[in-house]
Amino acid sequence: MFIAWTTVADRETADRLAGEAVARALAVCVQVEGPVVSHYRWQGNQERTAEFRLMLKVLPDRLPALEAWIHGAHPYETPEWVV
Repeated sequence: MFIAWTTVADRETADRLAGEAVARALAVCVQVEGPVVSHYRWQGNQERTAEFRLMLKVLPDRLPALEAWIHGAHPYETPEWVV
């Protein structure tokens, strides 16, 4: 089993993505944490933002499909994706 992480800006989006990932059988479990505070640089500016982290538990054969789905469903232009 793999663990994948991504973050989103609000709880509603986190819960929606978590529920859809499980309903589509892309992840066997998704835990939502947060808010966490992220400090980062974006388009030349230093930012500080509260976000919600999704920890997705995924079977190896479902990882490519989950990754493709997350990149299509995620609201960020460049989402964090750590496996």
